[in-house]
Amino acid sequence: MRRALAALLLLGAAPAPVVQADLLMTADAPRLADYGLFDASGAPAPGVTPYTLNTPLFSDGSEKARFVWMPAGAKAQYRADGALAFPVGTVLVKKFAFAADQRRPGQNVRQVETRLLIHRPAGWAALSYVEQPGGAVLKRAGAKVPVAFTDAKGRAQAIEYTVPNQNQCKTCHQHGEAITPLGPTAGNLNDGRQLLQWQASGRLAGLPAAGLPRLARWDDTAEPVASRARAYLAVNCGHCHSRGGFASNSGLYLTPDEREPAHLGVNKRPVAAGRGSGGHEFSILPGQPDRSILLHRMLSSEPGVMMPQFGRALIHEEGVALIRQWIASMPAAGPPSAPATAAAR
Repeated sequence: MRRALAALLLLGAAPAPVVQADLLMTADAPRLADYGLFDASGAPAPGVTPYTLNTPLFSDGSEKARFVWMPAGAKAQYRADGALAFPVGTVLVKKFAFAADQRRPGQNVRQVETRLLIHRPAGWAALSYVEQPGGAVLKRAGAKVPVAFTDAKGRAQAIEYTVPNQNQCKTCHQHGEAITPLGPTAGNLNDGRQLLQWQASGRLAGLPAAGLPRLARWDDTAEPVASRARAYLAVNCGHCHSRGGFASNSGLYLTPDEREPAHLGVNKRPVAAGRGSGGHEFSILPGQPDRSILLHRMLSSEPGVMMPQFGRALIHEEGVALIRQWIASMPAAGPPSAPATAAAR
């Protein structure tokens, strides 16, 4: 071991970082580097493994990199609904970055924030680290970071990127009184290979041989409009609009497994009408997107009106177009009650 380390030093290469498992379980480190999840260049430590989602959350066009780390020998347990059951010791990582020109992703990229969800014995802890000279530092109270870039249509954009405070993290990740992961569900991880790879590597147990749920890719036009729209709403809205979420009292439930049209917003009047309704009567009025509250709120960037209320400064034009197409395609009786996930291998 000493000889290998000496050889690396002679070659000018720094040794790979070592994940500080004990520190992760016991302390909110002031610097991201203290946890040993990444080296100075941003490369992940051994065991910190990237993963992808079929439909990710829209965050003003930021580029995201997702990673998972679990203690040696630990396994996540398969669940058909909700996030996989990750063992204590797990760390879920999401890095946010902006390309200077979104027409050229991956080029001239500015790292902005790294979020951690750490599964400690008392439950999940959410921490946000903001990039600064010398490395990312913990920001419990959140932060506003000015970001300028050229968007996918060639327009100059200047936004205040919002780093959530810990209360906002809890709002979105709330399930009852607990914090829970959102993105890594079986359906959203199921791209035909990823779950099988996790199983083969010993990081996932209980995977059924067939009938796996699969969340559609929102931007894959080869998939049905309804499946793509339901997937988009599930990821961008369903974390709050669920029976255990922050907006549970709204009666609007946009989770992947919801089957009742009224709970999806079809011909549903809002619980509390206000300026957020835009003067419209129904969350979704079949065949009439411009008279639907849901679309009205997606089209807004005004605080108190816009939905989602956290995590974006810009209107997601492609997402709006998809939901408009979906509502316009609905017959007057409303959509079929098919869930957003389909069984697939």
